[in-house]
Amino acid sequence: MLLPSLRILLGLAVCCSSLDNGLLRTPPMGWLPWERFRCNIDCKNDPENCISEHLIKTMTDRIAEDGWKELGYEYVNLDDCWSAKQRDSQGRLQADPERFPSGIKALADYVHSKGLKFGIYSDLGNYTCDGYPGTTLDTIDIDAKTFAGWEVDMLKLDGCFSNSSVKAIGYPKMSIALNKTGRPIAYSCSWPAYEGGLPPKVNYTLLGKICNLWRNFDDIDDSWDSLLNIIEWYGKNQDNLQPAAGPGQWNDPDMMIIGNFGLSYEQSKVQMALWTILAAPLFISTDLRTISDDAKYILQNPLTIYINQDPLGIPGKRILKNHHFEVWKRALINGQYAVAILNNGTDGTPRLFAANLVLLEISDCTTGYKIYDVLEQSFLGSFALDTVFYIKVTPTGVVLLFIRPLC
Repeated sequence: MLLPSLRILLGLAVCCSSLDNGLLRTPPMGWLPWERFRCNIDCKNDPENCISEHLIKTMTDRIAEDGWKELGYEYVNLDDCWSAKQRDSQGRLQADPERFPSGIKALADYVHSKGLKFGIYSDLGNYTCDGYPGTTLDTIDIDAKTFAGWEVDMLKLDGCFSNSSVKAIGYPKMSIALNKTGRPIAYSCSWPAYEGGLPPKVNYTLLGKICNLWRNFDDIDDSWDSLLNIIEWYGKNQDNLQPAAGPGQWNDPDMMIIGNFGLSYEQSKVQMALWTILAAPLFISTDLRTISDDAKYILQNPLTIYINQDPLGIPGKRILKNHHFEVWKRALINGQYAVAILNNGTDGTPRLFAANLVLLEISDCTTGYKIYDVLEQSFLGSFALDTVFYIKVTPTGVVLLFIRPLC
């Protein structure tokens, strides 16, 4: 049974919810350092790659100048390891003075000067995951005011060194505290990931009232196995997850590892295609100074981003799985669809997938549909509902189709 104070708090969360901020009506897009740079604080020996204001400013410049901003990648977010090991004399979080000598407010100002938004990280526990000061229940209000004073645009609140009871109180309390600052701050909650990601332990109705996005599952690692594990978990549990997400409240399968070391070119397409179908946030975590043209081609594909940012905000679902293929489908605005055909086999040869629109349960327009190969940026033709078409899919690869009605 809930304690009386917790019942009151959850009631307040409904009337003063994070959704009052009106933010993230489509999935957020941007950059963050964690997967690529982790908690590298060795600025003496590795000054170009350590977590510092220099790194964040450099990536801000790349987002602003290399075509990312125009496509919608607008957030530049800090992750763990930005802070000093102690709070200041007034009990406020403060930046590490050696790695962030100008302070967080100045860094946020720099990001804003480039027409971008700035996000920050904290943890609802005694410590962050890497041992920096966390946000405890008694510091939620002061931390929310501190972030607002720095003109932060997004907060990711992690859940290390905490417990279920603290999370049940703290995540709604931070939502209320952020709203009370008067500054619109998008709120990313890691709560579900620490509670198994599924009902009944996770209440997605409540989450939709207090958070703009949330981590559901394990952290992604820079590998095909990790990526496929996340995809399979979302497919297996889609009946619980898919209805929870929509405009202003998104499932977050974690950051984009495209452009790092663990995925092939074809496997990188898989992440982009499936994150697009899932209506997932698109947060790149790679070195934008050295990113390859191939990785840029995938991440800057305008039609993929158009699908991901569809204003209906309905995440897709897996509609078929057999020994060789998975088929995922997402309904879009104006009777359009996106379909991802994934070959998760590793047997070394491309396979043909045969289908027609009826089999894909796309038949609203009896005249037929135009079909485009999104990742190859090619037009495949116009097809009647019962016309069979063949799609060749490489091992551990994907074809993403954009399907528009002729009606």
